[in-house]
Amino acid sequence: MTTQAAPASTEVELRIGGMTCASCAARIEKKLNRMDGVRASVNYATEKAKVVVDGPVDVADLIATVEATGYTAALPEPPAAAPEADGATPADELAPLRQRLVAAVALAVPVIAMAMVPALQFDNWQWLSLTLAAPVVTYAAWPFHKAAWTNARHGAATMDTLVSLGTGAAFLWSLWALFFGDAGMPGMRHGFEFTIARSDGSSNIYLEAAAGVTAFILAGRYFEARSKRTAGAALKALLALGAKDVTVLREGREVRLPVGQLAVGDRFVVRPGEKIATDGTVVEGSSAVDASMLTGESVPVEVGPGDTVTGATVNAGGRLVVEATRIGADTQLARMGRLVEDAQNGKAAAQRLADRISGVFVPIVITLALATLGYWLGTGEGWSAAFTAAVAVLIIACPCALGLATPTALLVGTGRGAQLGILIKGPEVLENTRKADTVLLDKTGTVTTGRMTLLALHTADGTTEDEALRLAGALEHASEHPIAQAIATAARERLGDLPPVEDFTNIPGLGVQGTVDGHTVVAGREALLADRAQHLPAALAAAKTTAERAGRTAIAVGWDGAARAVLEVADAVKPSSAEAVAELRALGLRPILLTGDNRLVAEAVAAEVGIPARDVIAEVLPEDKVTTVQRLQAEGRTVAMVGDGVNDAAALAQADLGLALGTGTDAAIEAADLTLVRGDLRSAADAIRLARRTLATIKGNLFWAFAYNTAALPLAAAGLLNPMIAGAAMAFSSVFVVGNSLRLRTFRAR
Repeated sequence: MTTQAAPASTEVELRIGGMTCASCAARIEKKLNRMDGVRASVNYATEKAKVVVDGPVDVADLIATVEATGYTAALPEPPAAAPEADGATPADELAPLRQRLVAAVALAVPVIAMAMVPALQFDNWQWLSLTLAAPVVTYAAWPFHKAAWTNARHGAATMDTLVSLGTGAAFLWSLWALFFGDAGMPGMRHGFEFTIARSDGSSNIYLEAAAGVTAFILAGRYFEARSKRTAGAALKALLALGAKDVTVLREGREVRLPVGQLAVGDRFVVRPGEKIATDGTVVEGSSAVDASMLTGESVPVEVGPGDTVTGATVNAGGRLVVEATRIGADTQLARMGRLVEDAQNGKAAAQRLADRISGVFVPIVITLALATLGYWLGTGEGWSAAFTAAVAVLIIACPCALGLATPTALLVGTGRGAQLGILIKGPEVLENTRKADTVLLDKTGTVTTGRMTLLALHTADGTTEDEALRLAGALEHASEHPIAQAIATAARERLGDLPPVEDFTNIPGLGVQGTVDGHTVVAGREALLADRAQHLPAALAAAKTTAERAGRTAIAVGWDGAARAVLEVADAVKPSSAEAVAELRALGLRPILLTGDNRLVAEAVAAEVGIPARDVIAEVLPEDKVTTVQRLQAEGRTVAMVGDGVNDAAALAQADLGLALGTGTDAAIEAADLTLVRGDLRSAADAIRLARRTLATIKGNLFWAFAYNTAALPLAAAGLLNPMIAGAAMAFSSVFVVGNSLRLRTFRAR
């Protein structure tokens, strides 16, 4: 391949292959950052490296540095056609790992059974065990051996090293005992006395340890890989929000084309209810555009000729003709996609605790094994006794329970969470739930319902509320505007069927008028009624002013020549939001309201749920939300973010802990670490409590897994560890870990 020197301050993205744990990402990052003029961030979840090059550094040098570290690197491939479009079936990346796991479990179960159940030890059973265990230790465990060799070449040790050493030592010692010792003799049985005594290594086999550990740890890796697989789904969900087809005006005719064929300067038609295909300028028509998913603004924006519109927003009103000004990668939606990807690549992946401990534990075990070998040789006990003790040290250190510690707790914790409507994506998110001290709450759809609702109705003297709601609801029912639909919905719920409307007219930017039951009804802005000499009485004018100060939309209604009512419409606060804010505070979090809506609306909502005005950040664009998260992180805060919209996706990815409401968009859900299915903000507090308890369980499991191994190491070094003690210690530690994890099933939502 031909490479060119990267110009100054250029970002280079690399696809990284061969990483097996978060410490691999840290090692690559460390090597890249040692290069002159290079700042790198490597993400284990997305398997990408984001490199900023300051100076004439050849891209080939970056790739060579990664390869010298023991991994693969390449420039990203250009986006291919969607599988659905060309009929191709996407490759199942988990298939090889799943095949190894299935083979390991199927073969390891009978090996473990024969070793642990005396009744199954028929004559020559040990040879059947060897036949079954060999594919497990070679084929199924190959990823561990490969990773261990890569680590060893670069002077590093991880859990892969421990697994490879332990299983390899157990298998190779068993081979020696079977072919050159007494273990291969017909009638051989394991010694199952629970006694601590010196034993002859040539008559012992450890095949069940080698096969069992491989199967258990492969299961943990498979569940981890399944959760890691969704890391790039946020971008797919975000880009899927755009329109797929567009009606373009060509030589006076309307032509339906795929949106990819749209060019800058093309004029296209957007009918009511359709998505706007790309960023552009309105040249004909007027309408209300629902841009809440991009801006968080709960009230649809009125647009007309000369106004700009954004791709993927929804036309909620009349027919528009729009001239395309930006297409493809230049659109607002594409820029948001890059924000999400940058946030994901930049987020430091929490290193797995097991790998961090293994980095210290493995060298200690290897040193102890060598010291044991040297000691017994030095005392004149002979090679057989010395190797028996040294290999026993490696075998007892093999982390069976360690491999179960994280996946079992995660499996039970996520299962319990799913029952409660809380979906936890993976173990790497749990550490941040413990550290989080600030929670940013999106307003629209998170603290509020996300839809316009009639909140209050004020009438003039001589007019009843039912009469005003009946006439206004009937008139607004003929309009597609979200505010009109909120009034019509409230009228139907309260009064039932509404009368028909005649001579309906939409007055762009002002309101509507029509005839209902013989009355000429007008509804909309105060100016619309004033043009018809229908001025608001003092009481209604005061009600309108009060409503607008609270950030609500006031709709004036008049009929038969007089203004008779004012209706207050707004995005209503969810009934549970105030309680949820109190619960988050009780967990030690500081709630901050973050919204693209205007400050008046934001402060009114904040006051209703118990958030002070100083903790309100309003009128922010999606990129401003990301900047806000970064600013708080720079201040030393660990930030959680709760949101539901496309405009929240990048901030959710940037936050240390992202929580998305399941009632929101796919882009937000995929970008988040935790998903709250119910759409109730109180479940955010439950999710954080459950995640913290799951993390505590994982740490407890890891402690006991290492404690059992560590306690048995002196016995192994002393040559006092027979196969039954080793098997019992491994089995008991595994049972303890599983039982401790099962306690998570008792977690209750408040």
